[in-house]
Amino acid sequence: MILLLRFLAALFFALAVLGAFLPILPTTPFLLLTSWCLVRSSPRLHAALHRSALFGPLLADWERHRGVRAHVKAAAVGAIALAVGGGLWLGDLGTAGSVALVALAAVGLTVVLRLPTVPGG
Repeated sequence: MILLLRFLAALFFALAVLGAFLPILPTTPFLLLTSWCLVRSSPRLHAALHRSALFGPLLADWERHRGVRAHVKAAAVGAIALAVGGGLWLGDLGTAGSVALVALAAVGLTVVLRLPTVPGG
């Protein structure tokens, strides 16, 4: 069971890292799944994840407040807007591709905007 949890943690972590750079892939849910798997399989790796400069503050905010800071939400919305705008402008997506891109962005925006905002953040 420990090996399965570590494998899943690695998979979810990879998706979280990709999500930090790809606007259509959410970071927070994959990061929370990574943390959940690691707390049950490797306290050392779980602690390292919490010490991470990129992901540690996000996890701390979620654990303390069950939310994310306003600047994190703003950055996510901005990245989604830039990626979708660039994709529509520069990509040769056709009608179906453009509709799919906008639909995926709408899902991403819904997830981001529905996350609770940390007070004072």
